[in-house]
Amino acid sequence: MFELFKSFFQAGRSPAAQYPESLVTFAIERAVDGTDPRVRALPGYTRKLKGAVVHAIDHVIALVEELPPPVDVGLHGFGEDRRLSGYFPTAERMQEVLGAGGVLGDFVQRTGGIGTDRIVALMMMEKQERTVLGVEQKGDMVVYDVPQVTVGFTNHRVVDPADAETETRRLLKRRAFDHLLGIALGRIEAAGKERAGLEQQCKLLGRKLRTLEAGGWTFEAGGPGKAADLPKLEAQLEEIQKQLRELGSDTGTLKFHLDTLNDVLGRAEEQLWTTHPSLIIDCKGIKREQPSDDAIELKLDELNNADGRRAAALLLSVPRGEIRTRGALLSEAQRYLG
Repeated sequence: MFELFKSFFQAGRSPAAQYPESLVTFAIERAVDGTDPRVRALPGYTRKLKGAVVHAIDHVIALVEELPPPVDVGLHGFGEDRRLSGYFPTAERMQEVLGAGGVLGDFVQRTGGIGTDRIVALMMMEKQERTVLGVEQKGDMVVYDVPQVTVGFTNHRVVDPADAETETRRLLKRRAFDHLLGIALGRIEAAGKERAGLEQQCKLLGRKLRTLEAGGWTFEAGGPGKAADLPKLEAQLEEIQKQLRELGSDTGTLKFHLDTLNDVLGRAEEQLWTTHPSLIIDCKGIKREQPSDDAIELKLDELNNADGRRAAALLLSVPRGEIRTRGALLSEAQRYLG
């Protein structure tokens, strides 16, 4: 079976010298499987990759560990945490993202409803700003056509639910490492388009990248509420790997692929990083200069990558008992329809 979807990062953060050798070895092999397994034909590929892989492990562990503790969420309303009203336009929209039929509902159904009282997961979303003409109260006067900046969050996506925060963070470390592999594979594919005689290889590598993304292996992959059919994806990947092996490759090409992977992992902090901007918005989503009874300050944790993509990230803790599964929804609908 193709091993790429197997989990790792069981160990917590520790100095690089204390990483279990099994973790480093698994990460090296995962990096090769995630890009071009044919580089195993190069002598000493594990030795050449080890330093870069350890550096990448250091980076993704630090990246995930610096995320703040989860925000407690109740699906029946925003509750006491005013930040949630900044991330969602309405409580109904929050219920749509986090409630029935989504990733959390699939998790509850998959685990049989057995587990801890709360589920921890990462929510990702895109911040959008636009300038509009609005109305302002200035003293006793109402001023029209005042330029205002509105802020909203869209494309909410939930990833890596688990019964414990430590497990969610472990899954996120794996996801961050895989995201680096996705960047490396994308660069290998792009370079292949410019190299004569590699058209078919490039197509196969591109198919591989999109198949892996469909499996939810990076921060950008998949779609909300879609559960990956991993056996099917593994079969597709095996077929792609087979076709790549049949194509063969010259040593120069394989060395380029290994060097690209080494470069991305060895400069992991330049490929994937977090920023921490803050903004103040009122109940209408209009950006303000100072917090007030009507305006809250949001301190964001934004994930950025070298391809210019950005997403705000927020750890959530959601009561298990408030999450309804697809099966429960179907049963309710059947009872309602008679």
